[in-house]
Amino acid sequence: MSRTATLTTGPVGPGLLRMAGPMLAGMIAIMAFNLVDTFFLGRFSTDALTAISFTFPVVMSLASLALGLGMGTSAVISNAIGEGDHQGVQRLTTDALILSFVIVVVVAAAGMFTVRPLFAAMGAKGEILDLVVRYMRIWYLTIGVLVIPMVGNSAIRATGDTRTPAMIMGIAALTNVIADPILIFGWGPVPRMGIEGAAIATALARATSLTAAIYVLGVRKKMLSRRGMTLSTMLASSRRILHVGLPAAATRMVMPLGMGVIIRLVAQFGPAAVAAYGVGTRVGMFAFAVIMALGASLVPFIGQNLGARRLDRVHDAAWFSVKFGMGYGLLTWVVFLIFARPIAALFNGHEGFQEATVLFFRIAPVGAVFSAAAAMASTVLNGMLKPLRAASLSVLQIFVLTIPLSILGARVAGLAGVFWAGVVANIVTAGVGLFVMSRAMKQEQLIAPVALEQPL
Repeated sequence: MSRTATLTTGPVGPGLLRMAGPMLAGMIAIMAFNLVDTFFLGRFSTDALTAISFTFPVVMSLASLALGLGMGTSAVISNAIGEGDHQGVQRLTTDALILSFVIVVVVAAAGMFTVRPLFAAMGAKGEILDLVVRYMRIWYLTIGVLVIPMVGNSAIRATGDTRTPAMIMGIAALTNVIADPILIFGWGPVPRMGIEGAAIATALARATSLTAAIYVLGVRKKMLSRRGMTLSTMLASSRRILHVGLPAAATRMVMPLGMGVIIRLVAQFGPAAVAAYGVGTRVGMFAFAVIMALGASLVPFIGQNLGARRLDRVHDAAWFSVKFGMGYGLLTWVVFLIFARPIAALFNGHEGFQEATVLFFRIAPVGAVFSAAAAMASTVLNGMLKPLRAASLSVLQIFVLTIPLSILGARVAGLAGVFWAGVVANIVTAGVGLFVMSRAMKQEQLIAPVALEQPL
């Protein structure tokens, strides 16, 4: 186990980028899960592609829960490392995995009972609804192999090690790439399973990451320990993790929940529009992996420096990340504008699907510059143990701006109006987020100890 705060010295910008490099490879690997499923199911049938698009908001909501728990875990463990509390690091890591298991059991049970009415309410009908249900029942039964390794990898990143989690994610993605076509289309003795094969392939791939993460934490880094394990210490660890983790999860979950509402709006323009929105969103998230990788590196960086009271480094890291994110967002906008049609043709040859997908790529990425700035501001606030402010930004973006503007846009300008609504929401949220982040850093310099944030 790392016994020193390795992120409290050295150049800030290059240090963050060195951490983000391996994380980018890992993030791209994880994004490949969704894109590989989308690619092969698009080749399998248009109905399967539409069905997988309907599942995206729910899958992302639960993945966001795991990411939120991981962010809470990374924040408190990195802070403990910065303070030099080595026994606390072991206690927090062990209790984080136990907490994740308990949450997984509850979520899986709730999901199995609500799968059909939930997706029917989102607009899935007939054969497409049946396909969604068949996929999600397998997905819910195997959700543990999604959540627990994501939290475990966050604990590893808290030490400043981003290479190991990236390798774990890469191995899992490779497993999925190999298993997907075999199980979807059938090969040799393996029967043709279609959309259910995609769900099983993902579960098998995630199981490899679960095994690897537990091995690294327990054997290599020695961050797992039963010493001092009592109900009271577990509850205390859970409170610390959930103080950041729950608002962080809520921050991430409102995005796919809002997407569920948007998909319901998009569904009125036909199945091809739903498939286009699903593909466009997944490809967009793939491109956004750079921002997510930087954010994943930013949380432990800020946590360690906050614990060591290196507030100058916290300030420099925050603004470096915002500027880098906005520059990258501008680049993605240009790339999607140029290559919109070839990307659409890659997934499916249906004319209506291609036209809707091109429309998405010519409008939605305009907001990428501002979306990146808002994401960095939110990540900085979580790393500073101020999760309520980060969560308020997501509420503003989705419920105050995106959903009402999308409803209005659909009535005024059709499908294009829905896409432009997201752009406007990103612009406003970025402005508010940077103001809140700047204010939080100024306030932090007036406070000596690191304290839990009080509601605004």
